[in-house]
Amino acid sequence: MTNDSRDARPAGHSFPRTAGRAKGYQVSAVDEFLGRARAAFESATDADALAAADVRSVSFRLVKRGYQPEAVDAALVRVEDAFAARERDQGMATTGTGAWINQTRDRAQEILDRLTRPPRRRFDRARGLGYGYRIDEVDIVADKIAAYLADGKPVTVEQVRAVAFRMQRRGYRETQVDAVLDAVVDVMLAVG
Repeated sequence: MTNDSRDARPAGHSFPRTAGRAKGYQVSAVDEFLGRARAAFESATDADALAAADVRSVSFRLVKRGYQPEAVDAALVRVEDAFAARERDQGMATTGTGAWINQTRDRAQEILDRLTRPPRRRFDRARGLGYGYRIDEVDIVADKIAAYLADGKPVTVEQVRAVAFRMQRRGYRETQVDAVLDAVVDVMLAVG
C-alpha cells in the first residue's frame, strides 16, 4: 500500500494536508478551534459557548503543509449548520415558535429594506482611493436575495455562502456587504 502525501492523513489529523508550495490552514489553529467547537456544542450550559456566527467568521493563518482549505471549509459549514439548528431549536423552545418566526421575519424585513434601496446606493462606498466590492456585482446578488426574501425565488444558503465579488476603486464597503450576507445566512438557517 502506497502513501500519497497529498491525500495522506497523518495519525491524529482530521484533514488532508497541502503539498509542495501550496498553503493550507494552520493545523494547530484548526484543531484547537474544532476542539473548542465540539466542547461548546456538547455542553448545554457552557458560558463560553460558540454560536453559528462564530463558526462562520473564524479564519486561520495560511502555512505550508497546512490542512487543505476546501476540506476544512466543508467541515465548518456542517459545524455551522449544527450550531444554527441547535440555536433555532433553543430559540423556539424559549420564546415559542410564533415569537421565533416573528423575530426572523423582522430580521428578514430589515435585510429586504436594505437590499431594495436604489441600485448603486445600497451600501456605503470605500473612502478616498480605497477599493471595495464591485457595485454592479453586489447589486445583482442583492436583487436575487431580495427576490428570495420578498417572493420566495429560489436561493440556497450555499449560494449565499459562496458568493464572491471582484474589487473596484470606490466600490461598496466590504464590511457592510459581508455583514448583510452573514445576516442573510442567519435568517436562512433560522427558518431551516
